[in-house]
Amino acid sequence: MFSRDFGLIETQRDIRAMAAEFVNTEIVPHARDWDRDERVAPEIIKKLGELGFLGLMVPESYGGVDADMLSYILVTEELGRGDSSVRGIVSVSLGLVTKTIAAHGSDEQKKHWIPQLVAGEALGCFALTEPGTGSDAASLSTKATRDGGDWVLNGSKMFITNGTWAKVALTFARTSDSGITAFLVPTDAPGFTATEIHGKLGLRGQATAELLLENVRVPDSARLGEVDKGLGIALGALSRGRISVAAGAVGVAQAALDAAVGYATEREQFGKPIASFQLVQELLADAAVDVQASRLLTHQVARMADAGATPKEYATDASAAKYHASETAVRVSNSCLQVFGGYGFIDEYPVGKYLRDARVLTLYEGTSQLQKLIIGRALTGVNAMG
Repeated sequence: MFSRDFGLIETQRDIRAMAAEFVNTEIVPHARDWDRDERVAPEIIKKLGELGFLGLMVPESYGGVDADMLSYILVTEELGRGDSSVRGIVSVSLGLVTKTIAAHGSDEQKKHWIPQLVAGEALGCFALTEPGTGSDAASLSTKATRDGGDWVLNGSKMFITNGTWAKVALTFARTSDSGITAFLVPTDAPGFTATEIHGKLGLRGQATAELLLENVRVPDSARLGEVDKGLGIALGALSRGRISVAAGAVGVAQAALDAAVGYATEREQFGKPIASFQLVQELLADAAVDVQASRLLTHQVARMADAGATPKEYATDASAAKYHASETAVRVSNSCLQVFGGYGFIDEYPVGKYLRDARVLTLYEGTSQLQKLIIGRALTGVNAMG
């Protein structure tokens, strides 16, 4: 197989090994049952916190772990290999919420929220998407209105990961005709309601919710960053988040490939293992090259971030990695299901879950089509969206 260690330093290899062991013992044995039950075991959150996986790249002064972006990406790949639902919990709570508070929060906000989040005592959710607003985030309709020293929020959010488990919702609301502002909204605030969405195609173990904000009142101290500057905060977080989604997609694809290789060497037809048939080998070879190409794209943008590039500077590379890796996850898991034949169609075997979980990776944190628009605009200098 291709090398997965090239260019990694010892600490990066060690953290990946620790993540792999955790995934193999604490996640893989339960992933099918969590999928069937539509619920990840809540105790996994505390375990993630104890290992430091909810505090990677967060200042140690707040209980975080000194780590680089590539180490974080190695962990998210392993979590994606185990169960994309768990990877999503970490990517959203840590990647989109905790890191954003660390980057833009006041001292008071950091001291209050970050220690809880990195310890696994609390989770965060990223409340940006709305029922009528997906890719066009700038047109969101949730509103925040000043009332003395407070803000009153009204609106709804849709497809919010961790929505029913979170203690804090990083919520984006319109504060003027042309401005959006970010707020840290406690989910126990009066008027805040979270309703879990059931019957999803994939990520069934993950708590995905619709949020309703009806006259939710928060003090101005809950505002994150400047008034009317929240869209930039959201887009910066999404550029970072696309790296972890790409890594999670690599993990899903790698898991599907591992399962298919194992099955092909054991399953016999016509008196010999199906791995000996050239067309099966072709499916596996194409999948392996796709997985490695996606991994290298993802590692490249992580290294850009570690070298000091800002989210704006690596945004196109993050889009390329997210686009390629998410489409790879769908393509590879589909090919690997083909290797399993009819057995791949039942959930006694894992590849059907990999395919279902992979499909949403091409949709959230920017669809594949949106990533191509970003890449195309970077190539041509022309905004295809007008």
